[in-house]
Amino acid sequence: MIDISRLNTLQSGAMLALRLYVGGFLIWGVWDNITSSARMAEFEAFLAGVNCPLPAIAAPVSVWVQFAIGAALIAGVLTRWAGLLLSLNFIVAVALLWSAGADGRGLFPPAILIFIGLILATYGAGRWSLDHRFSRS
Repeated sequence: MIDISRLNTLQSGAMLALRLYVGGFLIWGVWDNITSSARMAEFEAFLAGVNCPLPAIAAPVSVWVQFAIGAALIAGVLTRWAGLLLSLNFIVAVALLWSAGADGRGLFPPAILIFIGLILATYGAGRWSLDHRFSRS
């Protein structure tokens, strides 16, 4: 049998890669809403279409929360809190999409972000992060 226990030495790098990719993805995904009022209005209309309560408030809150989560993940700061917020934000997204009739394939992208958020909330940022640096000082 092949011994893969040495993969443990890659944990910090794997967490860094996960944080950078997901953080960058979140920022990239909302940047158009931040820089364009027309795109924010489209997102608000989308939320209204899936029966989100108070879409005029929910749209900018969701966008700015995702941006803040992305920035925190990239820096590796407040990672456990960012993971919790990531999970909560996308639990709401899955619930809204499911109630609007989305199938399993359509729910996969937001659902996987719930689980990524839970991994980050439970494991933290890893050794290569500001969280680790601050915890040592």
